[in-house]
Amino acid sequence: MSISTANGGQSTLGYFRWAFIVTAIGLILGGVLGWQMTGTIGGMATVFFICCVLAVLEISLSFDNAIVNANKLKDMTPVWQHRFLTWGIIIAVFGMRIVFPLLIVVIAAQIGPIEAIVLAAREPAEYARIMNDAHLPIAAFGGTFLMMVGLTYFFDHEKDVHWIEILEKNMARSASIKGIEIALVLLLILLFSNLLEGEEATTFVYSAIYGLVTFLAVEVLGGLLDASQKTMTEAAKGGLGAFIYLEVLDASFSFDGVIGAFALTQNLFVIAIGLGIGAMYVRSMTIMLVEKGTLAEYRYLEHGAFYAILILSVIMYVQTLFHIPEVITGLGGAALIGISLWSSIQYNKREREEEERTARETVAENI
Repeated sequence: MSISTANGGQSTLGYFRWAFIVTAIGLILGGVLGWQMTGTIGGMATVFFICCVLAVLEISLSFDNAIVNANKLKDMTPVWQHRFLTWGIIIAVFGMRIVFPLLIVVIAAQIGPIEAIVLAAREPAEYARIMNDAHLPIAAFGGTFLMMVGLTYFFDHEKDVHWIEILEKNMARSASIKGIEIALVLLLILLFSNLLEGEEATTFVYSAIYGLVTFLAVEVLGGLLDASQKTMTEAAKGGLGAFIYLEVLDASFSFDGVIGAFALTQNLFVIAIGLGIGAMYVRSMTIMLVEKGTLAEYRYLEHGAFYAILILSVIMYVQTLFHIPEVITGLGGAALIGISLWSSIQYNKREREEEERTARETVAENI
């Protein structure tokens, strides 16, 4: 059963039912964890508050992710839609908010997974230090992947709806130059690597190239998988390939939130609870956008999301040079999406006025 038929007609709040349930469970767990950590009401309230802030941080950083997910999800088969919204949330919450930070520590500290868990529980400060030290390669990798996602959207010769016309029309025309977006990313990689020194520059280049290769590999793999499925049945397109693409995209969006969370707390389990709550709201927003046809109704909303992705990717690059507060990252993306929504509403208003004027003129001519 497709998403649109499974929940058709439900209210806006209905889409967030599971998000509210997970929020309640998560905040209760956060309070219990705070009590176990400190043994005081104040400590419990502090952890409770941090979980709330982390959830808001995740939502603000990932709202553009919900829009991009919805754009891809609406073309997926009902079976893979369901799998993304079930298996995908498990991967997003468990994989990226728990396994991913542990994996970084395992690789960076050259210790076993069990030792990494013990380190996170008993020495959170050391765990946070290792995570922060790994920020440069993570930012280079994630920033490159997201940059390719954003540029690929705009460098598309079939794209005929433009928000910032003078810029987007030129990018669409330039799409005929094969590999232009890859060339732009490589130029930025060289530019930022020259601003770094020694081992940091080398690490940045290698990590960024891995991000570029990962994007290209996912694109090729997705194309091959969906093409092979299409030969079997037309209804199977938009399956495993699209699923893999969305999961890697989710991972790239998660990098910034996971690393930024350590500015608020060094406890891995508090981070997992807070970001996990936020991830549920992102999934709920994705479902709502698909079912309500919001992307079709507001023609520039996608544009705002992809501009936000491009800005986030550049911010991740800049963060390899100096720290940029996560609140700026989140608010910047939200502001762009808000402006694109306002532009869409204004466009719809002009279209209605034009239709009414045309109708009046037609009636006058027939009198």
